[in-house]
Amino acid sequence: LQRMLSMAVEVDRSPTCSSRKIADDIFLFILNIPLRRQREALLHTMESQLLRCRLLELLFQHSCDVPTPSFMSLDKILYFLSHSSVLPQFQDETATWQRWDEMLQYLSLLLLSYQTFPLAEHLRTSVSNRMDLIAQKAKPRLQDSDDISQLDIQLTMNNFINRMQETLGQPFPPQIQEKLFMLQ
Repeated sequence: LQRMLSMAVEVDRSPTCSSRKIADDIFLFILNIPLRRQREALLHTMESQLLRCRLLELLFQHSCDVPTPSFMSLDKILYFLSHSSVLPQFQDETATWQRWDEMLQYLSLLLLSYQTFPLAEHLRTSVSNRMDLIAQKAKPRLQDSDDISQLDIQLTMNNFINRMQETLGQPFPPQIQEKLFMLQ
């Protein structure tokens, strides 16, 4: 399945467009996966970073009260950190802290996926044009919304931690503390 999805992203002249179409089609299926370990297995084994990033973006858009229309960027990841609620209640019964833990896991995975494809812009280019970019050693172009400051990160993380404290109380379980540290 992962190989087929990866190939489906690559067959179009615009991998970005095909990843959007595929993600839109399979997003509802991901919402219906009953167990966290099954959702994580699907996302972690995804060969296409572009598709994984788009699926995670849709998941966080779904969990925001007011979705943002902006393109994927580091600024948008900070927006998700500030505005997304705990991920939607899936079919399994999990404790609140485990839902926050899953959200942090997916935020980290989104950040890793995002760093892989926009900063290596070759993945946004069709396979036939990609070889030229690699041969030219073309440098990726950063978007304006990728230029965020340490202060932005710190303020957003502090607000996020405060929201978690209101819900979970103190102290956080060790898994949450570890994921917060890694995300920062």
